[in-house]
Amino acid sequence: MSLVTLEDVREAQRRIQGIAVRTPLLPCAWASDGERSLVLKPENLQRTGAFKIRGAYNRLSALSSRERARGVIAQSSGNHGQALACAARILGVTATVVMPDTAPAVKIEATRAQGAEVVLVAPEDREKVTGELAEERGHVVVPPFDDPYVIAGQGTVGLEIAEDAAALGLELDTVLVPVSGGGLISGIAAAMKLERPGIRIIGVEPELAADARESLHSGERVSWPAAETGRTIADGLRISSLGVLPFAHIQAYVDDIITVREGDIRAAVAVLAGQAHLIAEPSGAVALAAYLYQQDALPPGRVHACVISGGNIDPALLADLLTH
Repeated sequence: MSLVTLEDVREAQRRIQGIAVRTPLLPCAWASDGERSLVLKPENLQRTGAFKIRGAYNRLSALSSRERARGVIAQSSGNHGQALACAARILGVTATVVMPDTAPAVKIEATRAQGAEVVLVAPEDREKVTGELAEERGHVVVPPFDDPYVIAGQGTVGLEIAEDAAALGLELDTVLVPVSGGGLISGIAAAMKLERPGIRIIGVEPELAADARESLHSGERVSWPAAETGRTIADGLRISSLGVLPFAHIQAYVDDIITVREGDIRAAVAVLAGQAHLIAEPSGAVALAAYLYQQDALPPGRVHACVISGGNIDPALLADLLTH
């Protein structure tokens, strides 16, 4: 199985230039204690509110004209769907997105607003229905994470972190990344480890959806039932298993995956709003939750970066998290 190369990520960076926003690297004096310091990579400020536009646009821009004419389809908990719809609109491609009927309304409506057809199904039926519709309609399937172009596109987050940390004179030693299907952490880990093998890449996921941690520690890709992963507030991290290609990248480049409690995730959303003035969805806040509340589970390090992967949160949920 071929892993994404550094040149693949750099090519993706060239493709998405002018489409994806180069989000800043934000120093956080409020999170420094004299022994540790923190910078944030706020992909909640990204186009469509999450990092996903990077991989979606890179994948679609590499399609042939004949493939584009067929239209594209994807299954998504929300953020990949919005990104796919946005990329398809820019490129003049028809898009269909299969989403779980438990997805936040804000994500469903945002995907429709980008011009995509949204098909709502039971969470456990997403993959099956996507495959059936693709065969019936002839659409090209664009996976949310199990695709080399998607992984390379997400890897541009890692290139930007490395470049901007150097510009700030920071010697990063640890990068914390949310984990769902594994596309984001695969791309970031490949991009950063291939240039700086000594840097530590740590994945973070909820205790209630810890299939990736179990997979890495057991050496075998495992799957958790949708009924179990559906318990976490982090709706973007409810995928039942890592992708095949992401798992290979994680085994090659990721140092560890740790978990965070639901209360920690909730608290991290509030901290980001109050201290960093950033609106993050629970899935986007798990890396900060690990930095703030799971220090004992992290390897020793002085300069940390946390990826805030998305900010598409239901307003009512945000209000609840900020008042409780």
